[in-house]
Amino acid sequence: MSQAPVERVIILDFGSQYTQLIARRVRELNIYCEIYPYNKDLSTETDIKAIILSGSPCSVNQEDRLDINIDEVTAIAPTLGVCYGAQYIADYYGGTVARSEKREYGKAHITVTQDNPLWKSVENGSQVWMSHADTILELGEGFEIISHTDSIPVAGYQYKRAANPVFGIQFHPEVTHSLQGLNILSNFLIDIAGCQPNWSPKSFIEQTVQEIKEKVGDDEVLLGISGGVDSTVAALLIHKAIGSQLTSFFINNGVLRKNEYTEVLDKYKSLGLNVNGIDASEEFLSELDGVSDPERKRKVIGKTFIDVFLREAESLPNVKWLAQGTIYPDVIESVSVNGPSATIKSHHNVGGLPDYLNLDLLEPLRMLFKDEVRKVGEELGLPDEFVHRHPFPGPGLAIRVLGEITKEKVRLCQEADAIYIDTLKKTGWYDKVWQAGAILLPVKSVGVMGDERTYEYTVALRCVNSKDGMTAEWSKLPYEVLADISNEIINSVKGINRVVYDISTKPPATIEWE
Repeated sequence: MSQAPVERVIILDFGSQYTQLIARRVRELNIYCEIYPYNKDLSTETDIKAIILSGSPCSVNQEDRLDINIDEVTAIAPTLGVCYGAQYIADYYGGTVARSEKREYGKAHITVTQDNPLWKSVENGSQVWMSHADTILELGEGFEIISHTDSIPVAGYQYKRAANPVFGIQFHPEVTHSLQGLNILSNFLIDIAGCQPNWSPKSFIEQTVQEIKEKVGDDEVLLGISGGVDSTVAALLIHKAIGSQLTSFFINNGVLRKNEYTEVLDKYKSLGLNVNGIDASEEFLSELDGVSDPERKRKVIGKTFIDVFLREAESLPNVKWLAQGTIYPDVIESVSVNGPSATIKSHHNVGGLPDYLNLDLLEPLRMLFKDEVRKVGEELGLPDEFVHRHPFPGPGLAIRVLGEITKEKVRLCQEADAIYIDTLKKTGWYDKVWQAGAILLPVKSVGVMGDERTYEYTVALRCVNSKDGMTAEWSKLPYEVLADISNEIINSVKGINRVVYDISTKPPATIEWE
């Protein structure tokens, strides 16, 4: 199912680490966009208003470079090449791109050499962000240089011999270090390409609800709901479209947070959703008992979830659709520019459905980023406790209890986590951070309580700030708050005698430990 409005911006991805950021910036302008692999055939695509070619870790001069037919691309819509995209266009039309004598990385300042609509409201000398090892030394016929920096002769150009306007810039307008980068993107998309900034949560809801109605008809839909913002917003959207034709399962897998099963069920009732609570905690914990490998934990939970789901679904013979809360980063990361990429962690939403389910897939949020899902939730009237709920991993506390899983270890993690989260809420820090959770380590250490020697577990506190989970900084919680959390955990949770704080960023670390 496509949520594309009447017009789209297409971003062709050559493997840049910043490609998703381009999409996010475009959507900040209320313009709809999609990311495709660089070699996507656009000849059968419709309603393309503009095309952006991303950067790349590759060089246009390497033998196995990523090739496309620029003539075909520029014939479709106005085109903007960014970094590698700009170098590729220049090389394609007879320019010279060579290895820089010195790799240009970091802040630079552009000197505008021509009054051009791309620079409207952009200050001469504006700071931009460079990240390239190659440099455009010469341009072919039909090109005009429109900016340079102290280090490179061509920071921006326009090519005037194509059917549509074509621009290239060697810097990255999508990163915040390019101080007027959003202005430049706006100038290209709105003033030059004629895009209408009319994509909003409200328009998304209206269109998606209509599409669900048309697609589903009188069929029944089943959704596995988790209490998180993604699946909850998906449920509200589908419910808005087809009402009682939607049934949701909320399965207790035994590794939820403390009291989460009953509390979330009560909240769903208040939203008017038809949610069946299924307490399968003993079944999950039995299957997880003694399992220590992180990927094995995920597979055990995934298989058990399907077993329980299918067993319960037998009572709903008229269901024709399975709905999921898949979001855009999940979709993008499942498609590699250069072929299958290394598995960091298995994702529970992407990859299609097992054939034996015999159900069609409904993913109403698959084109949204996490912050956009939250905005849609707010537009739908979803309470703040759902909209701003911290992300929680699909495998739950199974990947926050490091090493072998036992019922007692899960209980310890639940108790410590509850104290941690409650304290963040009481001190006003919960809404200031992206995600927080307690990690039970497979490490025991010596402690002293009163006159007694203890030998108990260690808990690590993880707390990060992020916008979409792709990158994250550790949160600078006040020492006083950390001290209160540590004291409360050690004094209240028998079995834990030491608390540490994780100060790792993502990358290189991940947010979760497993």
